[in-house]
Amino acid sequence: MRWANLAAPPAEGAPERAAPATPPLPLALPGATVRTFDTPGFAGMTFYEVRAKSIINRVPGASRVPFEWTINPYRGCSHACVYCFARNTHTYLDLDAGADFDQKVIVKVNAGELVRRELAAPRWRGAHIAMGTNVDCYQRAEGRYQLMPQIIAALRDFANPFSILTKGTLLLRDLPLLRQAAEVTRVGVSYSVGFVDERLWRAVEPGTPSPRRRLDAVRRLTDAGFSVGVLMAPILPGLSDDDESIDATVAAVAAAGATSVSAIPLHLRPGAREWYANWLAREFPHLVPRYRELYRAGSYAPQAYQRELTARVRIAARRHGLHRGEQGENRDLPEPPSPPAAEQLTLL
Repeated sequence: MRWANLAAPPAEGAPERAAPATPPLPLALPGATVRTFDTPGFAGMTFYEVRAKSIINRVPGASRVPFEWTINPYRGCSHACVYCFARNTHTYLDLDAGADFDQKVIVKVNAGELVRRELAAPRWRGAHIAMGTNVDCYQRAEGRYQLMPQIIAALRDFANPFSILTKGTLLLRDLPLLRQAAEVTRVGVSYSVGFVDERLWRAVEPGTPSPRRRLDAVRRLTDAGFSVGVLMAPILPGLSDDDESIDATVAAVAAAGATSVSAIPLHLRPGAREWYANWLAREFPHLVPRYRELYRAGSYAPQAYQRELTARVRIAARRHGLHRGEQGENRDLPEPPSPPAAEQLTLL
């Protein structure tokens, strides 16, 4: 049901230098156009172009997020973050949550026209729309498909409030549009920067711009007049949760001009859990026992660990002159949700 809106056939035509690919279509994507590109940045990647039937999606009622509606022009993500919580959504498309999630990206090529049509519908009441909360809308594919300028322009023209969370520096391309939108509606911008250690970044977020480049983008957006929050997410047990890493990250966030920093400890939902566990065993096997203990009850670390980590980030934020915005700000994201009932999952 979640993917029924992807069933419409694709339109003719393709971005420049596109070359048809031969992989078989997933059963959940009948009629999609399958493409590869002959540029090094897309080596090994396959794109499934679809004409979606709808684009503004309601968030499930059980979600603990401060918004009800999202726009996701892509599924799958070339950022290839080993911990990405959205990995399991690829299994709904008869694709796997591991390499397929990183290398097989669904592109809703008609996203811009759909947003404009749905915002114009009489039933739409102008609710806040969040973007980048599932997979990153400024991942590498956006540089080729250029869906976000169309989406932002539609939101601007209907004066519809929206927010964007991203790791992508390509957001700066759309700064003129964001400024125009901010003149007529509320625009929230947040960046995700979990740590500033470059060796760790290359290991766990290999397809993303470096943390320093993201913080440079925060500075440029701040200089342009935006209040930019930073989500320190995720903080990785045994890898980026020590005082030195926290202080270095918060100091860099403050120096970039961010207005707030929010700590989000790593959570490992099914799909992401298995992929991360395999990576951890390969790269940092000595940490496996600690992770087994922390995540023995399910996707979330114990509340005591979450509270302690959040407190240390807040102390560092005060030390560097950073304070959280008021509750309800578009740029702020919520505290980590309380752990659900035990899921009886295993880590390795």
